[in-house]
Amino acid sequence: MIFILLILSVVAGVLLGKYFGQKEKFAKNLLILSAGFLITICLNEVFPQVYASDIGNLGIFVIGGVLLQMILEALTKGFEHGHFHYHNENNILPMALMVGLFIHAFIEGIPLANETNPFSPYLLGILFHNLPISFILGAFLFNRTGSKASYPSILIVALFALASPFGMLLGNYFNPDWQPYFLAIVGGIFLHISSVIIFESNKNHNINWSKIGLVILGVSLALLMHLFHDHSHVGHHH
Repeated sequence: MIFILLILSVVAGVLLGKYFGQKEKFAKNLLILSAGFLITICLNEVFPQVYASDIGNLGIFVIGGVLLQMILEALTKGFEHGHFHYHNENNILPMALMVGLFIHAFIEGIPLANETNPFSPYLLGILFHNLPISFILGAFLFNRTGSKASYPSILIVALFALASPFGMLLGNYFNPDWQPYFLAIVGGIFLHISSVIIFESNKNHNINWSKIGLVILGVSLALLMHLFHDHSHVGHHH
């Protein structure tokens, strides 16, 4: 079930990007909404779980996640937070993009090992986060002048869709005691991506009320999930 949800979130995003890819404002709004959701999941769910593990120095792994995401963005050119410019797509090598996105999604999938709850806030954070990235990916691969559903494009989508399920599968073979370390790394990745989207400067540093509203909406959705999620079994079932 969780495998299917992870794949569907990518496919749905890519299809939206294919058919609505010229609507750059829509993609941007989807990103801002997902950033509000993601940073709330990060602070309300991921970090409490990380620091409840009684392992010292996990903050180093959170910082490691932030740095890892910065390195991955050298490959993806900031695809994850909407740095998608329609006129200079040639700056992004499809192979580098594929590798960067695959590693990003693969690492996010590892903490899902043994997760059975399809309404897990962490899982919903990934699903919500996949949509805008996949939207941008779909627009980039299938919505450019003269672009068509070529095999390399379909391969990139397939690899991205399968990356988190692969991570989840591999996570089952890791020592359960490593879970907080992976969660800390992903927490750093989430923190970096969501904060970059939220805090990117507005033109002339004016107050952008629609952006603030979208962030608040994303935060509210995540808080609702937090309220209705059963925290009696926080953590994963090892």
